[in-house]
Amino acid sequence: MDFRDNVVMKENYSFLVADADGAVGGGEKGLYNRDTRFLSRYCWDLGQGLQTLQAHAARLDRFEAHLGRIEGHAQTLAAHREVALEARTMRDRVTLHNTGPDAVELRPRLELEADFLDLFEARGWFAPPDRRPEREESATRVHFGHRARDGMAQGIGVRVAGPGATITEYGAAWRVRLAPGERAVLEALTTIENPVDAPRAGIDYQTWRASFAGTEVVGCGGAAIARAVDDLRGLLLFTEDGPVPAAGIPWYVAAFGRDALLTAHLLLPSRPDVAEGTLRYLARLQGTTTNAARLEQPGKIPHEIRFGELARIGAVPHTPFYGTVDATPLFVWLLGALAETTGSDVVVRALRPAWEAALAWMTGPGDADGDGFLEFDSTPTRPGSGLAVQSWKDAGDSMTHADGSLAAGAIAVSEVQGYAYAAYRAAAGFYRSLGEPGPAASWEARARELRARFHEAFWLEELGSYALALDGEKRPLKVHASDAGQLLWTGIVPPETAPAVVRALFDARLWSGWGFRTLATGERRYNPVSYHNGSVWPHDTALIARGLARYGFTERAGEVARAVLDLAELEPDRRLPELVAGYARGAAPAVPYPVACRPQAWDAAALLALARLLP
Repeated sequence: MDFRDNVVMKENYSFLVADADGAVGGGEKGLYNRDTRFLSRYCWDLGQGLQTLQAHAARLDRFEAHLGRIEGHAQTLAAHREVALEARTMRDRVTLHNTGPDAVELRPRLELEADFLDLFEARGWFAPPDRRPEREESATRVHFGHRARDGMAQGIGVRVAGPGATITEYGAAWRVRLAPGERAVLEALTTIENPVDAPRAGIDYQTWRASFAGTEVVGCGGAAIARAVDDLRGLLLFTEDGPVPAAGIPWYVAAFGRDALLTAHLLLPSRPDVAEGTLRYLARLQGTTTNAARLEQPGKIPHEIRFGELARIGAVPHTPFYGTVDATPLFVWLLGALAETTGSDVVVRALRPAWEAALAWMTGPGDADGDGFLEFDSTPTRPGSGLAVQSWKDAGDSMTHADGSLAAGAIAVSEVQGYAYAAYRAAAGFYRSLGEPGPAASWEARARELRARFHEAFWLEELGSYALALDGEKRPLKVHASDAGQLLWTGIVPPETAPAVVRALFDARLWSGWGFRTLATGERRYNPVSYHNGSVWPHDTALIARGLARYGFTERAGEVARAVLDLAELEPDRRLPELVAGYARGAAPAVPYPVACRPQAWDAAALLALARLLP
């Protein structure tokens, strides 16, 4: 499903997937909350001859459409539809206007169906259960309810208002008579009843936008920057711990450890509250025991959490699921960056048990063979239990040797070691702020040792860069990949080696003109339209740009920033796709990956971070 041709709305944990006209009916479309599809059909029929003339989503919680009936050379009937999605309600208002010379009679109708499917069932990953929701109705309200397999009761109600409004067997209907020039308003208020969705105070759009006003961000990228700011507000989940960014829309309206941590890092210094909320939320979900099905281990930061029926009954392991090797070091590093940004160690002190447990995981189970590198087992514990690759390039074919064979066994990915280096340095800072010089010196020493051992094990003179990873036999994956660029961001690259890494990054095989390819042209598994073997990911490119700036390559960083901002401005909605094909700029148009998220949190945050790198 290409979501450029659909309306996707979101507020907190609720989201709507509709067609370009704002109708819900068929396939994966629906009104969802906390991974449950409540409404599977929501379709207006306003009258014969009305067609959508314009549809617009100014921000993620608002949708407007203008419909008209054209007869001859003029519009004789108009309909203006306004939809507002709130945390657990959807307000739909249609204003009908007779713009013709004659009176008209209309019988508008709204078709409604509910199925309460788990998101994974609605998407076809699991067979849906055979059940029919209970239905109750009054004159102007219909209510659907059901009891899930775990006993949870859920429901959704739709109340209608307007001329002749009444509930029918298929949904709702109105009786409207309009004299020339007359207007009538039809309304539908949908209310979600979901016990797992506790209401939390949010941040209004105006307050959120003000956080970025008066900075170098606003104005640098024009409409794309303004869109990114609004999208990031719309992507927020409001939890008891504070704001946490959802990974992307529509199917990733959930907290993902890696995505949330990277997004929060990119939003520093404008919104340190997002970093704090993310850290506190993930600390609360941190692993406390060993669970092979969920890949949980004590101290490990989770990858993904879901709240749908399949998660609650244990059919999927996302309660939460811990299949990520990099969220744990990113957690420690973000905490250090937050403390540095705010000049306060309040959160460091509050989360001391969490970051100490994370460090214990990194130096214990996360390094099972004791060689000093973080690794993951590329063999899932059971079918469907997780990803074979547990770093950010999580496609199953991303960890490749030069001959095209896939790495096997315990894999140590290069940038993950950089995250660990940054985390160890952050830990040293924590202990210094706590007045404990002994542990501080110990973690500084560990960071220095990792830096030296990493360069020795990963540096490839023949490539002039670092290996993508080490496989289970400690053999380097000798391919040109973008991962080496993220190493600059982490600071693990020795200063004398950085110029060679930069030269390799800007080789035409890796640099497309829009960003850095995940895998260089000429490599055996290179494919421009692949998930991680030649595509360009804007967030990956942004992290590399920050690394370029860190090592003093400011002109190159600005060049990268301008390229990604240009890419965003080319998109009709001024919104970066999750990834684009690796075709060279000028040789082909910018081609978004067919099922890319739009928007995705770390891409939107990447634009704001890149704008700061412009001269």
